[in-house]
Amino acid sequence: MSKLTLVLFIISFAFCAAAQSRERVIVVAHLTEQPTSISKSEIRNIFMGGVSEAKLSPVEIASGSQIRIIFNTRVIGLPESRIQSYWAQMKFSGRNQPPVSVSNTEEMVRYLTENEASIGYLPEGIALPEPLTILFTTN
Repeated sequence: MSKLTLVLFIISFAFCAAAQSRERVIVVAHLTEQPTSISKSEIRNIFMGGVSEAKLSPVEIASGSQIRIIFNTRVIGLPESRIQSYWAQMKFSGRNQPPVSVSNTEEMVRYLTENEASIGYLPEGIALPEPLTILFTTN
């Protein structure tokens, strides 16, 4: 590999990493009552199949999506491979099922709008319809 190619690769990698680090994710829900607050650890608990006072049903975007990678890293705190392994174990043992999965952000908005007590994540800045409420925003 030539020096110029290597330099261009390093610059493009650094640019992509910087862009990803600035992208923020919002956690939204379709609620009938407004919660006073919801913590990052409670969101993690909801998406990992734990018990929560909020009684919200999690929805995730299909594996491989950039927004899912950011959500898993910043909110759940685990890489995609660890989360998939966890859910494989839960399904195999019959203890729990993974969240409902949708293909993209448009389907996420549609699903959340149509299903009360559902919770999901979207890129910050997306237009939200009336029944959806932002509960958490990543840094």
